[in-house]
Amino acid sequence: MISSPKDNSAPFIRVIFAFAIVYIVWGSTYFFIHIAIQSFPPFMLGALRFLIAAALMLLWCIYQREKLFNASQIKHALLSGLLLLFIGNGAVIWVEQYLPSAVVAIMVSSSPLWFVLLDKPLWKINFDSKFTIVGLIIGFAGVFLLLYKSILNSFSDGGRLEMGGMLLATIAAISWAGGSLYSKYYSKATSAIVNSTWQMFAAGIAFSLCSLLRGEADGFDFSNVLPQAWWAMAYLVVFGSIAGFSAYIWLLKVKPATQVSTYAYVNPVVAVLLGVAFAGETISTLQLAGLMVILLSVLLINLAKYRKEKSAKAFDPD
Repeated sequence: MISSPKDNSAPFIRVIFAFAIVYIVWGSTYFFIHIAIQSFPPFMLGALRFLIAAALMLLWCIYQREKLFNASQIKHALLSGLLLLFIGNGAVIWVEQYLPSAVVAIMVSSSPLWFVLLDKPLWKINFDSKFTIVGLIIGFAGVFLLLYKSILNSFSDGGRLEMGGMLLATIAAISWAGGSLYSKYYSKATSAIVNSTWQMFAAGIAFSLCSLLRGEADGFDFSNVLPQAWWAMAYLVVFGSIAGFSAYIWLLKVKPATQVSTYAYVNPVVAVLLGVAFAGETISTLQLAGLMVILLSVLLINLAKYRKEKSAKAFDPD
């Protein structure tokens, strides 16, 4: 049976620091994926990133004498890892071959909506609010704004490619929300770092198999990899995976999933600023409008949750 107890014992400073990592570091990963994908094939990029990160974290777990081998927890971690990192992050890597990193980040900003829709244990709470329902409707209107131009251009070859990329980015957001909720409800018995380690191993192996099946290693020469791509890879391993993902999994254990999903408010802003400033990317006014509408919807959804929590505390001060 699943449950979702709140852990109010988590140190406040540690929570703030973890949120800061997830907010800022993850917003920058879109930019660094865009750099790395210029030199690495997509599945090879994912395989190297997550296998290296998992190996480093495994060494740390051994050093810390963490309990690594729990069959039930490994099973849950492997499944959530595939949903989060292989499908969720893998779709982002693939799409960034064809779309600007800022646009991909904006598309993934719809993930808080999917958190609400997929969080079945909290459906009664989530949907017992006009703010939540209105927020969901507005949020999907924002997603439509993001897709509108691509839908109009879908009859041209380039338009179909862009449309396919945006739909894949939406699938990434759905898979990420589903994997996050699965991890929260089923992976509480083990430490966050052990859970993250197995999740990354699962994703790394899946990426490796896909890379082999696609023959990405054929003709690939590591000597041709640009120096900036190596630096981008190092950043993705150390900050994006080890620091960022571990902080995210820990936050899921100690905070409500919808609160943790607020990283999606800040990530697009960071990605847009980096993409425009350093990669010469541009985004349309319509896409910015879609982002603003999605953020408004998430604000309404979380306002409803805040009001309920405040009301509950008023009746139960303990």
